[in-house]
Amino acid sequence: MSRAHETVGGHADVGHVVPLRLLVGVLAVLLVLTIATVAVTLVDLGRLNIVVAMVIAAVKATLVLLYFMHLRWDRPFHALVIVSAIVFVALFVALALLDSGQYQPDLIPGYAPQIQQ
Repeated sequence: MSRAHETVGGHADVGHVVPLRLLVGVLAVLLVLTIATVAVTLVDLGRLNIVVAMVIAAVKATLVLLYFMHLRWDRPFHALVIVSAIVFVALFVALALLDSGQYQPDLIPGYAPQIQQ
């Protein structure tokens, strides 16, 4: 059993105490990554903008899952379920982005911004 599910004095321990310093540190990293996400939108990286933004979002989601949702101290099965869900979401987003290139020649001039290649 993980530390989150050990028994203490005959009663199941339903949680654990996370130091405030750790939570504030994770919060600071999340705020820095949010600023980085906004900064990426101001820089023209071409097609890499979406990749960089998705990587930053994935790191932020991982930090929230690990520390604020206490997945770091939970059973490994729960981590497997969450990681599987993230992989499937990434797969669906990737497939949708691949498909978006198929309709670009059909854009009506003046109704949608032209994508420069």
